[in-house]
Amino acid sequence: MVALKKPGGDQAFDPSLIESALRTITLESNGLDALREALSDGLGHSFAAAARLVRSARGRVIVTGMGKSGHVGQKLAATLASTGTPAFFVHPSEASHGDLGMITADDVVLALSWSGETAELKAVVEHTSRFRVPLIALTANGESSLAAASDIVLILPKSPEACPHGLAPTTSTVMQLALGDALAIALLESKGFTARDFKVLHPGGQLGAQLGLVSDLMHSGDRLPLAGPDTTMAEAIVIMTEKSLGCLGIVRDERLVGIITDGDLRRNMSADLLGRTAGDIMTPSPKTIEPDTLASEALAIMNLRERPFTALFVVEDERPVGVVHVHDLLRAGVA
Repeated sequence: MVALKKPGGDQAFDPSLIESALRTITLESNGLDALREALSDGLGHSFAAAARLVRSARGRVIVTGMGKSGHVGQKLAATLASTGTPAFFVHPSEASHGDLGMITADDVVLALSWSGETAELKAVVEHTSRFRVPLIALTANGESSLAAASDIVLILPKSPEACPHGLAPTTSTVMQLALGDALAIALLESKGFTARDFKVLHPGGQLGAQLGLVSDLMHSGDRLPLAGPDTTMAEAIVIMTEKSLGCLGIVRDERLVGIITDGDLRRNMSADLLGRTAGDIMTPSPKTIEPDTLASEALAIMNLRERPFTALFVVEDERPVGVVHVHDLLRAGVA
């Protein structure tokens, strides 16, 4: 348990703050439960139709919304774009001042409005009608003017806001965000968008480092610590020391058949160690990875609880082509 310092010194702990937080989370969770039930019913058919429409579009997804719905829309546009569905956000107030030119007939517009009567969306809705741009509405009001003008309507279930006055969008925005994420992931999966595709769009930060490939980080060529199974341990230790990777790959007919680690040396420490062969000491059939393995996957393998590794050999057709060390992953910012 972590001891927390109370602000104000002797200020008494107020349990009502925690109770309020729990009520908020419970109400928002209830909203997600209602959304899940709706998706299993009529909303599911509209959701599938929306996904098919977006997937078949030649252009981009134009997301729009006002106020809190607009903030959710900006996040949704970013999520779609980063998961293989080109998208961007158009502010409805700016749309009537020239930004309508960003919307083409090849695009699909996704408009977010809880009430479906957001006045600022009028220009965008009229533009979609005039130029036959497909319009998807994300709203809680299936009888609204936005719903009436849309090709597909995603009707969110009514659920109490966490705000005790029922005014501040809370539960409603959580449901909008969840359904938007669900749409982005459904499109990602239907397109077969892979982690490697994701890497192309996320080259920076820790996420970019995690999506790096082992081939970008591994030691190769002359840096590889390799020896045959008949090599004496006196020679093997010299090679391990020179390469400074904490391991030695044992190869037969150019194929990796075993590994010797610093731990193996400690476990086999004896008076006759230097006279024994690498084949006597090695651990056969070592764990290996391939060059196109994600750096994050390599780190996960190294952190296996039953037997953590500090280095892994990288192989192609059983032939060692590199070694990746946990320090390489840490320096690259993978962890």
